[in-house]
Amino acid sequence: MNFKDNKAIYLQIADRIGDQILSGTLTPEGKVPSVRELAAEIEVNANTVARTYEHLQLNGVIFTKRGLGYFVCPDAKGKIVSSRRNQLMQGEMDYFLGQLKAVGITPAELQELYSEFLNK
Repeated sequence: MNFKDNKAIYLQIADRIGDQILSGTLTPEGKVPSVRELAAEIEVNANTVARTYEHLQLNGVIFTKRGLGYFVCPDAKGKIVSSRRNQLMQGEMDYFLGQLKAVGITPAELQELYSEFLNK
């Protein structure tokens, strides 16, 4: 996994797990790799993965079954979509729209670009 400098590693791992849930790779009530398995797979310290799992638990995305490991919450997909939508609308959208305005992209051009993107 290639990490970016602008975001904490444990959050980037959480985003990756979120992507896997959204794509269906990890299914509701399905088992999540153990801390050690995931740490070895993506070549990070197990403490970093443990922090990721703690973050995901606090956000209701995964839960633990004592002695069995971590599992995807039944409503995890909805929680991830809601969280990402809020992040996008509250922070990233302002920057994005400001950049569109700065370079002179019109609403019609943006709509055309978005339509093309959806048809890929």
